[in-house]
Amino acid sequence: MSPLSAARAAVRVYAAGAAVVLAQLVRRCVGGFAEPVLAPQPERVAIVTGGTDGIGYSTAKHLARLGMHVILAGNNDSSAPDVVRKIQEETLNDKVEFLYCDLASLRSIRQFVQKFKKKKIPLHVLVNNAGVMMVPERTTEDGFEEHFGLNYLGHFLLTNLLLDTLKESGAPGRCARVVTVSSATHYIGELDMDDLQGSRCYSPHAAYAQSKLALVLFTYHLQRLLAAQGSPVTANVVDPGVVNTDLYRHVFWGTRLIKKLFGWWFFKTPDEGAWTSVYAAVTPDLEGLGGRYLYNEKETKSLAVTYDLDLQTELWARSCQMTGITDVTQDTFSG
Repeated sequence: MSPLSAARAAVRVYAAGAAVVLAQLVRRCVGGFAEPVLAPQPERVAIVTGGTDGIGYSTAKHLARLGMHVILAGNNDSSAPDVVRKIQEETLNDKVEFLYCDLASLRSIRQFVQKFKKKKIPLHVLVNNAGVMMVPERTTEDGFEEHFGLNYLGHFLLTNLLLDTLKESGAPGRCARVVTVSSATHYIGELDMDDLQGSRCYSPHAAYAQSKLALVLFTYHLQRLLAAQGSPVTANVVDPGVVNTDLYRHVFWGTRLIKKLFGWWFFKTPDEGAWTSVYAAVTPDLEGLGGRYLYNEKETKSLAVTYDLDLQTELWARSCQMTGITDVTQDTFSG
């Protein structure tokens, strides 16, 4: 990516964010955001990545309030005991726990899955929520660009390693669910299959947008595989909007200033940002339905290129190679 392209990516990211903020402001002025009314979910188990902070924390809290056994997957183990205790106290649900998982490490992801499976419990909901945003150029433990490696590949591997448990836990009429958190920035993302690591000219804005675009493509291909296999599992992707969290530490200083002064009004709260994830995880309206892009609890169209089946397949195959898992696409669709 040339310096001019990097600058263009930054402008497009901030323009997309401004458009979302404006829409949120209008909605807040005409009625605001209503919390969805959802039925209790006793005896069901959920994993939420990034569950100790921000949207992930709010998602975990709401699922726990519905009576679910919630496992927070994250690398913030220093604050985890306090977070778990706080959710337990607020929801009167003692089935909340933390398991260490560093999504920037394929080794750590595999260890997390091993620890989870040793519990011999089902898994009904996986919320792929964790992520980094517009960080300086750096790599994961496995040498991947951090946005692509953590936001996308980490969740790609985690989901695939947990699919067998999800399939065993789902049932006709009560499917298990994979909910993946993307962003409106996917609309301006570009997937460079020749340079997925952004090594030619790094742009944190383009890298972030690409990772969110990849998550949408991943979700749609996953849903196609699940449907072709007749699996009692669905996969949907959600857009939380622009939310007042700590993710903005690396953005343009002007954006940070606006957030500090007006975030309470312009941005969604973490609870408001979590509602679409929670809705996608449990609503009966989506029973048996996957491959949807949801914003404010409503289905909407994602970027046109995300419906490109060849691109979905190519990205999936490359991701399998990068994470060392078997690509079952050909066997699934030729059977």
